[in-house]
Amino acid sequence: MAAAPLACPRCHAGHPADERFCRACGMPLVHAGAAEDEAPVSELQARARKIKPQYTEGELVRVAGASNQAEAEFIQGMLLEEGVPSLLRRRPGFDVPDFMAGGPRDVLVAASGAPTAREVLVEAEIVSGDPPASSTTSAIRLLAGLLIAVAIVGVVLFMALRVGV
Repeated sequence: MAAAPLACPRCHAGHPADERFCRACGMPLVHAGAAEDEAPVSELQARARKIKPQYTEGELVRVAGASNQAEAEFIQGMLLEEGVPSLLRRRPGFDVPDFMAGGPRDVLVAASGAPTAREVLVEAEIVSGDPPASSTTSAIRLLAGLLIAVAIVGVVLFMALRVGV
């Protein structure tokens, strides 16, 4: 059986016995008769085979947002093609039973797959290439906005008092 030719289970290309991986698609080779003996692969099994185990470790991290379920599933499919498993979650406050597919969604991936997921999404121009803003940057911007608003209100009140006198 060692001398039997090998075949790719995905593209069914034949290979000599000394090779281990398909030249066309990179799949591990099997004995030529083994591919015919296997049961058909279900859709869930095919999806599970695409997942790369190194992208499944760590806490869940938000990598993208979508305006509805269909857009979120599109992003999820793009990530799966790169081997990154993802999870969809409805954003808080949009949990309306009558519109289950409506409302914004968050796309979450494991922390180990987040850099790869962001690269895929930036390349597809779904998210910007800028790193996510930190909470301190957001707090500083909020404080600056409040100070500017207080200054404007002060100027308006000063001008109203001067005109009224």
